[in-house]
Amino acid sequence: MLNYTYTARNPISGEKVKAEVQAQSEQDAFKLLRKQNLVPIDIKLEGSGSTSFLTARFHRVKTKDKVLFSRQLSTLINAGLPIIQSLRSVSLQSSSKQLKVVVNEVINDVEAGQSLSAALAKHPAVFNQVYIAMVASGETSGTLDKALDRLANQQEKDADIISKVRGAMAYPAIIVVVMVAVVSFMLVKVLPQVQILYAGLPGVSLPLITRVLLAISRALIHYWWMVLIVLGVLIVGGTRWARTLGGKRVVDKIKMKAWPVGPLFMKMYMARFSRTASTLVASGVPLIQVLEVTSKAVNNVYVEDSIKRAIEKVKTGKALSEALTNDPNFLELVPNMLRIGEQSGSMEDMLGKTADY
Repeated sequence: MLNYTYTARNPISGEKVKAEVQAQSEQDAFKLLRKQNLVPIDIKLEGSGSTSFLTARFHRVKTKDKVLFSRQLSTLINAGLPIIQSLRSVSLQSSSKQLKVVVNEVINDVEAGQSLSAALAKHPAVFNQVYIAMVASGETSGTLDKALDRLANQQEKDADIISKVRGAMAYPAIIVVVMVAVVSFMLVKVLPQVQILYAGLPGVSLPLITRVLLAISRALIHYWWMVLIVLGVLIVGGTRWARTLGGKRVVDKIKMKAWPVGPLFMKMYMARFSRTASTLVASGVPLIQVLEVTSKAVNNVYVEDSIKRAIEKVKTGKALSEALTNDPNFLELVPNMLRIGEQSGSMEDMLGKTADY
């Protein structure tokens, strides 16, 4: 028998209970707690060194774990299992400690009478607006299993796009690192030798650029610790500034316009918009809500502004393709494909094809 420490909630009093239980496995410990009319929130093997409940709650859940969660939940619901039982099964099968904590809280909220979408919405760090909108639409239309399966497919494709972008940017990043290393070596090792060489030649004056470079070289050699501090301050300050609205606008503009990453990021934004919109339309979400959710999912303030302008035009009766035509923040492929979809009544398919280009 193994010792497990657990955190559970008493559904009658609403109080949390923290104690230990002996069981053969975590699943057996879960069953023992249910027999005691307790709702398990967190179960961990004693002395396993697992993260605490609060730490796990705010820890990032990996995309592959969310994909597996969506896929398994879709399969179980499609097989006819009740939502509570499906969630418990997924929680027990999950290998992610962080996701287990979140799912157990979702189970507790659903048992208290909340809808699945409302329970998931309490964890925005794990389930974004697109996820919540599709689950809510699936609940309303009675196609929750299909909505979850579409979500799993979308998450896999999004992860694949991000992986490709990172791979494409790896080579330029390596080049920059090598250039910085070479320049640093030249300043610290080579230039001082040049100064010694010229010092032995009487009446020879060094060029201005050489003298400036030598000054920089001496600063790096004698005050390297100060250079590191300044770089650290610049990195921390720059990171915080980039999170502000003004900083994000500058960073997003660079992503869209800077060569050679600009075209790559633009394609990523268009694919993200098209795939998210296609998934939401397929789930029966109204067009205005599709655009509102998609504007946040794209994660670029300029594209978001364009989508918001399009929303106002659509409200006045314009077609979405017309609202996005000649928009500087959208590639013309998107409104052209949308126009074909609107005319043929297959907007979902056209958006999906656009995302694959």
